[in-house]
Amino acid sequence: MKRLLAISIFAFTLILLAACGSGGSEETNGNSGNDGSGDKSKLTELQEAGSVTVGFANEKPYGYQDDNGKLKGAAVDIAQAVFADLGIDTVNGKVSEFGELVAGLNAGKFDVITAGMAINPDRCKNVDFGEPEMVYGEGLIVPKGNPKDLHSYADIAETGASVSIMSGATEIEYVKTEGVKKDQIKEASDIAATFAAVESGRADATTGTEMTVKMALKSAGNDKLEFVNDFEQPDIEGVPSYGAAAFHPDNDELREAYNESLQKLIDDGTVAEMLEKNGFDPKYNAPPEDIKTEEICSGEKY
Repeated sequence: MKRLLAISIFAFTLILLAACGSGGSEETNGNSGNDGSGDKSKLTELQEAGSVTVGFANEKPYGYQDDNGKLKGAAVDIAQAVFADLGIDTVNGKVSEFGELVAGLNAGKFDVITAGMAINPDRCKNVDFGEPEMVYGEGLIVPKGNPKDLHSYADIAETGASVSIMSGATEIEYVKTEGVKKDQIKEASDIAATFAAVESGRADATTGTEMTVKMALKSAGNDKLEFVNDFEQPDIEGVPSYGAAAFHPDNDELREAYNESLQKLIDDGTVAEMLEKNGFDPKYNAPPEDIKTEEICSGEKY
């Protein structure tokens, strides 16, 4: 009986010591990390490494690779300037399909997404956006001569025309809002695939952000398709769109530092210069002064 009592006391003592030790360890771990990522914050890790991995969708003029594999585009230029200001000089790009960017960010494939991605309340549930870097509207591409006389999303709905749209793009919900039915929408992997669908007759039109489809058509030199110059912008929530970099929800310090450097580059005119260099009109496409990401995510300005 005494032996059992002694063993019980000894076991209780070990449990008590373990509990005390565990409590001390948790307190240390809780105070040593930033962004919930261990001993070092993501910002510190990137600054020490001197490099950052960026996800983009090969979508001109936002972010793309040229024929030599070099990263280019307005969003890329802005990100490179911001990270350089943060002491991170090397930007390593990873191409991904647009619809896989958010999942890739949250899976740790990228440190940040810089694809001119539109901020919207649904995406805000999965990533934390930086402040707006640019503003843009929508565009429409049709076969040469515009045989179905399409000038708006409402026209697509009324005529029953089919429309090819890149998977994951906000335009899928935009056209639905204007009355386009699900069976009229044909999703594709990228802009080139949407163009191919229209050229082959598998779709009557394709839509995307104005600068994307306009620049893509110009680069392709495709005389079988045309940009609808008198396209009527839809009067719906989300148009115009506000493009921004996106971060993992755990990396608050990185996002906040990015925003601070971004604002400096907006204030000194650098962002406007980079937009103009990539074919944007700073007068219409420059980031707004009075609209913040928090307002867009909450739906107040969306």
